[in-house]
Amino acid sequence: MLTICEYLFWGSVFLVFYSYAGYPISLWFISLFRKKDRSLEETAFPNVTMVITAHNEEKRIASKLKNTLKLTYPREKLQILVASDGSTDGTNAIVAEKKDQGIELLAIEKRGGKESAQKEAVAAARGDIIVFSDVATILDLNGLEQIVAGFADPTVGCVSSKDRMVDNDGFPSGEGMYVRYEMWLRLLESKVNSLVGLSGSFFAARREVCMDFSADMQSDFRTLLNSMKMGLRGIIEPRAVGYYQDLADSSREFDRKVRTVIRGLTVFFHHLELLNVFKYGFFSYQLFCHKLLRWLVPIFMIISLVSCTILASHSVMFLGLLAAQLVFYAIAAIGIVGEFDSAIIRIPGYFLTVNASIFVAWWRYLGKERIVMWNPSQR
Repeated sequence: MLTICEYLFWGSVFLVFYSYAGYPISLWFISLFRKKDRSLEETAFPNVTMVITAHNEEKRIASKLKNTLKLTYPREKLQILVASDGSTDGTNAIVAEKKDQGIELLAIEKRGGKESAQKEAVAAARGDIIVFSDVATILDLNGLEQIVAGFADPTVGCVSSKDRMVDNDGFPSGEGMYVRYEMWLRLLESKVNSLVGLSGSFFAARREVCMDFSADMQSDFRTLLNSMKMGLRGIIEPRAVGYYQDLADSSREFDRKVRTVIRGLTVFFHHLELLNVFKYGFFSYQLFCHKLLRWLVPIFMIISLVSCTILASHSVMFLGLLAAQLVFYAIAAIGIVGEFDSAIIRIPGYFLTVNASIFVAWWRYLGKERIVMWNPSQR
């Protein structure tokens, strides 16, 4: 019994470590011998359609359009399309006022969700490259040409921006630190092979990659997987930055994370063939580590705590390890319920919140819950 518990404990600890640290370390090591070259030359400006999806965004759509109209991309090469997903407020009227400035309104009468609106926008798009951006995301003035430059490489099917999350004072939060970790990991993935996911708030793809968009599947994750199926890959363009703030209502943050994971699980289990290493090679390893292994971390954490509790009554070492876990969870709980400037407190709190949300997402997903649409997060 004790031997089984020891295997479970050390195995679960190793898998938690590997999902967050071992995987990027393996990418770094592989990058020493294998690096995907990409063209650094600026491409001639292709025809681009920029799709902005909105639902009842009358408070923020004007500032988003103002930012979009200032982008330095050649206007004769750019179609700006706002897909209004069943908006019932003043969103459509605000967008319609910008018609003379080249803003096109795609007013969708019946609300179907973000992906449904994006699917209709793709059908109406004229560009060879389609760029997707959320209302809450602000871009640098040259952000559009920077993200499009990645398509100078013919092996690239989609390009992700670099997220930069700040609080109301412009400082990184616990999630901001987590986002920076994700951006660093994506840079490693781009150097070695391909991204495993895109930043949903600002990403671009070749038109053919977007042609089979589904109304009930997360568009950013599915776009990346579509690219891989077509023999293309995804990269991050670190010069293309999407700026957005923490959620204004932090009480909704947990539910947002749960919904995001449910949507990710939905896409993942519809594309299990990509785990076939004989067909998709190194990407199968990436997909397993970055997605499935990461989503299993809360299960490993529970196994680690339970097995260590059993072992603690038989071993001083495991008693100490149990105490260390309990101290970590206590610090994390303090980081969740309080507001602290110390990263030592905030990071464990965010780590626990993320994994608790993943656990809830698994529970709801296995209970047959699927998420097609939600209200936009107020930031």
